Order: sequence, then C-alpha cells, then structure tokens
Amino acid sequence: MYVISLIAPPSALDPALVASLQGAWGAVGDAVWLSPDEAAEFPVAARPGNLTQVQADLAGMRVDVNCLAADNRRKSLLIADMDSTMIEQECIDELADEAGVGARVADITARAMNGELDFEAALTERVGLLRGLSSSIIDKVIESRITLAPGGEALVRTMNANGARTALVSGGFVQFTGRIAQRLGFHETRANTLIEENGVLTGEVARPILGREAKVQALQELSPDPADAIAVGDGANDLGMIELAGIGVALHAKPVVAAAAPVRIDHADLTALLFLQGYSRDEFVAG
Repeated sequence: MYVISLIAPPSALDPALVASLQGAWGAVGDAVWLSPDEAAEFPVAARPGNLTQVQADLAGMRVDVNCLAADNRRKSLLIADMDSTMIEQECIDELADEAGVGARVADITARAMNGELDFEAALTERVGLLRGLSSSIIDKVIESRITLAPGGEALVRTMNANGARTALVSGGFVQFTGRIAQRLGFHETRANTLIEENGVLTGEVARPILGREAKVQALQELSPDPADAIAVGDGANDLGMIELAGIGVALHAKPVVAAAAPVRIDHADLTALLFLQGYSRDEFVAG
C-alpha cells in the first residue's frame, strides 16, 4: 500500500486537482487534508507509472506530488544538511564574499553541489582562498548574512516533541553548525572544522573531511534501521543519505539530486517533511 502526498505553498492546492488524481490513480480510500488548500494525501494500491510526468506537469502549479510507502511514516530520526537546506545560504560563499573572492568560490560551490567536482577537493580549494581572513568575520556572517530556511524550526521542534532524534550533519563548518543547531533545536551536530590560529583562518580544514560517505555513516550510526529516518538535503554530497533513509528528500535541490532522490520538494518549505510523515498542521510545534 502507498500514499500519494500533494503539498503546495499555503492556499495553492486545489481540491479539484486532488480529486482528479484520486480518480486517475485509482485511490483506495478518501483524501485526508492535513492542511486546507495546502497538503492532502490519499492511499493507492500501487505506485503510479506516470508519476514523474505528473510531477513535471504540476510544477507550474507549484504542487509537489510524491508517492510514499504507507507503513512506518513517522520517523524517529531527522538527519538534515545545513547549507541551502536548514539555512538559505552557503556559509563558505558568505565568508568568501567577505574575503573578496565570493564569485570564484560560489562557482566552485555550485559545481560541487551538482556533483561536477570531487567534494573534498572542492572544499579544500575553497577553504584555501579564505587564508588570512579574520576569525571574527564568522560572527559577522552569522549575524548579518545567515537566515533560517522557512519551516525549519517547526520541523525540528515538532519531531523533537514527538520523540524523534534530530541531527544537523553538514559538509560545512562547526563554527556555524553549533549556533544554527541551537537556534533550531537540533539535538546534535556533525561538521567540518575551519582551522584558526591567532585569530585568523589558516586556509585549512581539519581532517578527516566530512562529505558524502560521512553523512551516510552518521545516518547508520544514529539510526540502527535507516528505514526509521527521514533525511533532507540539496547537494550531491547529500544523495547517499537521501537514498538510504526511509524517506529521503531532495529539498529545492540541484538538478542531479532532484532527479535521483526518492522524494522531491521543489515548491513547499521545510514543513513539507512533516506533511510527508502524515502530520497535520494543527500538530506542528511552533518555535
């Protein structure tokens, strides 16, 4: 048994569309509205063969449609990427902009996140361009440039309130993850470390570098059964944990990631991860 999930920005989901898909895909039960005109779901006996085409067709309507296994929907672990997932920026790009090498670093970041470059080599190159930057810039960037992604706090706090473990696992830096995790309510973090000496960045990152395989390892360590986890990210280094998790979500992701991920959210915010698990909006926990 499967569940078809339809999620859109608030007031953007037309009940007529839900009813039409129920008929086209042979729903075996009524639609359940998790949030009026925003999120609905209905059961089907088999995965629709034309799901990918329908996803593309509905993109212009800002509707995310996905098919999920009906069993074990509510997960006991949330494992999330940070940059361009739980926050709206790439921290290294913001640091590089302060150092006057923003355009160069942003181009490398975009290529690495789309899987065009080796993550570790790309990270090492980008961090090298930060050599000599005052460590105090990190605080300035966090306070003036970093914004939380919409829906993130409700996602983390709702899952915490329902007994889940929440982990922020980033290819970024501990100098950022600790602060972001505290603001959002994550239980723990894993990330890379920018090396600092005498108040400046050395242009080096501590080894071993946390990348794609380390994120998979974190998921395996934190959840004995990966089926009990929901993972979310946007870049190529997130794809391993996204593919392994019980619900693996590409959120506003790079094309290579969105194409490969089991579940994709292109239009809604992070609260979509709660709707995917069957939470209704009146169950959300506010920050």
